[in-house]
Amino acid sequence: QVQLVESGGGLVQAGGSLRLSCATSGRAVSRYAMGWFRQAPGKERESVATINWSGGSVYYADSVKGRFTISRDNAKNTVYLQMNSLKPEDTAVYYCAARGPGYYTGSFYSDDYDYWGQGTQVTVSS
Repeated sequence: QVQLVESGGGLVQAGGSLRLSCATSGRAVSRYAMGWFRQAPGKERESVATINWSGGSVYYADSVKGRFTISRDNAKNTVYLQMNSLKPEDTAVYYCAARGPGYYTGSFYSDDYDYWGQGTQVTVSS
């Protein structure tokens, strides 16, 4: 059984920073591609960033490129999302997700992910 637990969300002023963590457990999760998604009230869930199993290949949504950084520490079974220069429009519930076994590269499509965390709220005040 694969479990994902996000942490690090909170309230921050515009221009500030937060680092989200996603602690993973279960079989061979360190070999899974991972992604961060977010969902704002009244909006569909959207992809924020993806990372392949080794951390050597990362992709970002245009809206966060240059401000957010996704990384992973497979020894600690943890994936991170460093968020800088936060804007009010970044306010959302942030979810980490893992693709299933055999999928080593990330994807921007939520349907491609088999495992999800419970989410962590990020609120950016203006």
